[in-house]
Amino acid sequence: MAEATANGLGQHTLHGAQAHDPAATGIAPAEVHQEHPIKLYLVVWAWLFILSACSYLVDYVGLQGYLRWSLILIFMMLKAGLIVAVFMHMAWERLALTYAIILPPILVLVFVAMMVFESDYTLLTRMVFFGAEP
Repeated sequence: MAEATANGLGQHTLHGAQAHDPAATGIAPAEVHQEHPIKLYLVVWAWLFILSACSYLVDYVGLQGYLRWSLILIFMMLKAGLIVAVFMHMAWERLALTYAIILPPILVLVFVAMMVFESDYTLLTRMVFFGAEP
């Protein structure tokens, strides 16, 4: 029979032949602690290091304007995605929960992009109408 013990952090460790069957032990599936291989964390750490280096290289190379900020934001979003997926265990959650957390920020970015395009159009219209230079 599998035996469950608390490890002091509110997480349960299972011992025995039925360690992979939470129903047999009476422990709810949400209480079972899932551990991942250290290689996964090292790979994620390496990618975070590479993306951070690329982000710093954007400033080092001296890129300016929209290209600079676009690259910085892309690297930032990739790093945030890795952190959320692996360290917050979002990669192993149900798809509905993943959509509930990921979709709103994406929609906010879409709406911000729409506002940027509209503000450019408004500025262009005012410049044409009033004849002012930027």
